Amino acid sequence: MGRKRKEEDVSDEDIDFEDIDGEEPLEQTVDSGQEVDDLEVEETNDEITDEITDAKDVQKVLFPETSVLSQIKNKLRRREMYVKLKKQKKEAKKESRTERQNMAKAMGEKATKQVPKTIESMREPDETMVDPEDEEVKIDESLDEMSAYFRKDVEPKILITSSDNPHTKTIKFCRELKQSIPNAEFRFRNRSSVKKMVKAAIDRDYSDILIVNEDWRKPNGVLHVHLPDGPTAHYKLSSVRFCKDIKNRAKYSAHRPEVILNNFNTRLGHTIGRMFASVFHFDPEFKGRRVVTFHNQRDYIFFRHHRYEFKNNTRVAIQEIGPRFTLKLRSLQKGTFDSKFGEYEWALKRHDSGINRRRFAL
Repeated sequence: MGRKRKEEDVSDEDIDFEDIDGEEPLEQTVDSGQEVDDLEVEETNDEITDEITDAKDVQKVLFPETSVLSQIKNKLRRREMYVKLKKQKKEAKKESRTERQNMAKAMGEKATKQVPKTIESMREPDETMVDPEDEEVKIDESLDEMSAYFRKDVEPKILITSSDNPHTKTIKFCRELKQSIPNAEFRFRNRSSVKKMVKAAIDRDYSDILIVNEDWRKPNGVLHVHLPDGPTAHYKLSSVRFCKDIKNRAKYSAHRPEVILNNFNTRLGHTIGRMFASVFHFDPEFKGRRVVTFHNQRDYIFFRHHRYEFKNNTRVAIQEIGPRFTLKLRSLQKGTFDSKFGEYEWALKRHDSGINRRRFAL
């Protein structure tokens, strides 16, 4: 109650505003030491604010870029936009490729050829890689088990057989393999062991035995025994296509084919390539224009059987005869087949092969 009475006693008439307006402002007297302290505080505050702003600039949060397609809710419009963006990307890629080609044409021979990076092109050099023209390699090849064939002293004679009770696809594969290899005979196994077959084949002057194994009623492996002293190679068989499954295939002829061996560069690869070559006759008949190719790529051996035709002086066309299959080497054993006491020269180790994908055996 006392406060209200005091406020009521003070009125506007009692206050002289003219005296306040005419009065000169009071000068603030501050010590010089206090002014310096205030300036230092202001400078430190400015430095702290600058450091904070710099830290904010450095520690920027990077959010993932949101695509345009994720913001479109309509499924049809999103699909149309996706097709449109994909088309634009394809056109830009095509324009850049044509631009590179035009630059290469303009530069001529000075242009550097761009080699695509693949596992095969980035293959690590192996210690066992050899040059076929090396004198040491030639001496070794002249003393190995296939030297008699390359001297043309022994004419190849092949025995093709299968596992016990073979099914239809295995028998069909053996017959088409016999058709591809001249001087080959297909005989049923009749429950005889491999060692008995080797002895009987040596007595009958066979140079090689090819045993086709099967699993789930399909051929899945090949055992190749070179006679009489070995070696013995075991392959995994896959990607089999019979002659009937090949479109526009050429007709079979009885001429002896040429043999092409590609990319067998190591010591092991040379041995495998010479084993493949020893299966076919050393004197091909070029009149038949038949070609059998064993192409090694990343330790997978692709078998192809073609017939070529000359269109003119510069163009050559090929037509596949068949069959077609892929081999993967599992082991190479010295001598003839002996699963208990045989000495293995090389064997595939699955756990070790996955360490470096750019290192190959063949």
